[in-house]
Amino acid sequence: MGIGRFVYTPLLPGMMEALGQSAGDAGLIASANYAGYLIGALLAGGGWGEGRERAVGLWSLAASAILVALMAAFNQLAPFLVLRFLAGIASAFVMIFVSSLVFTRLMAAGRDDLQALHFSGVGLGIAASAIMTGLLHVEDAAWQAGWIWAGILSLAGLCAVWLLLDRGAPRTGIAAPEPPLALTPPFLKLVAGYGLFGFGYIVTATFLVAIVRQGTGGPLLEAWVWLATGLAILPSIWLWGLLVRRRGLRVAFAAGCVVEIVGVLASVLVPGIAGPLIGGVLLGGTFVAVTAFGLQAGRRLASLSPRRALALMTASFGTGQILGPIAAGFVADRTGDFVLASLLAAVALLVAAGLVLSSRRGAGTD
Repeated sequence: MGIGRFVYTPLLPGMMEALGQSAGDAGLIASANYAGYLIGALLAGGGWGEGRERAVGLWSLAASAILVALMAAFNQLAPFLVLRFLAGIASAFVMIFVSSLVFTRLMAAGRDDLQALHFSGVGLGIAASAIMTGLLHVEDAAWQAGWIWAGILSLAGLCAVWLLLDRGAPRTGIAAPEPPLALTPPFLKLVAGYGLFGFGYIVTATFLVAIVRQGTGGPLLEAWVWLATGLAILPSIWLWGLLVRRRGLRVAFAAGCVVEIVGVLASVLVPGIAGPLIGGVLLGGTFVAVTAFGLQAGRRLASLSPRRALALMTASFGTGQILGPIAAGFVADRTGDFVLASLLAAVALLVAAGLVLSSRRGAGTD
């Protein structure tokens, strides 16, 4: 999933140069992926997937691999939009159905601490795509090669998941459909804050490597920045989990947003390669952890309807992701850089932190 969702970022600068794409075009392609993510989240909220989580997750991973590789077959905006939209649907299904399956097994085993291992896989995919991109730059390969090899890496990942993923905790009795969500004020604040977080983080997550390309960095430096982003993800949930155990999920969520604000601003305001490198490390060191903690907090606030809660949270997140790249690409085309777009992202992250912190009132301290 880390490859399917985020390989677009390191491949974006080469595509923009080879195809003459504007930042607005690049933002539209990214937003198409996140629009698919939103639709997929809404579809996953229905009861049709009950008992089919493993099959849906595996087929979705297979679809993601195929759709990634197919990007190499086109050079026009319209097919890019369609392919990334469909890949977004597949990503949402993977996130919701596979996470639901894994969380169920971990809860039954009393090992919620291993959720960090589950989410660190995104970082592994990002790191793999960075190494792949760097090697292709050394070989002076065309941008199409990146998508083909990304599809091959995704298929290798699918084989691993197929072997490792079981069917979750054994069920007892007949599975009952989940009740409707209880839309309490704390839960709605959490949902709104989660959507703003999606808007704020995705600007840097989409355009970080393009920011390096705008500066003094070359293609190999771009790969190093993206590799640092992926590697920073691997220990991030475990490290942030130390704060969760002391102060709760929502305090950790807000703190992660504040740290991410520093990275977002550094990526465009700190000169040279240091700015994007700081931005990449702080992005990787926060966004997967914050994403995970938001989902866990939503699941706790709506414990009777966990999959519906995951779906609504993911839908809000997806809405923010759709608007973020469109707004950032529009602003960047008119200002000539990503400074103002990153400032807007920082404001969204600050408001997200405030909303999630305020949701603690009357809903416990987690």
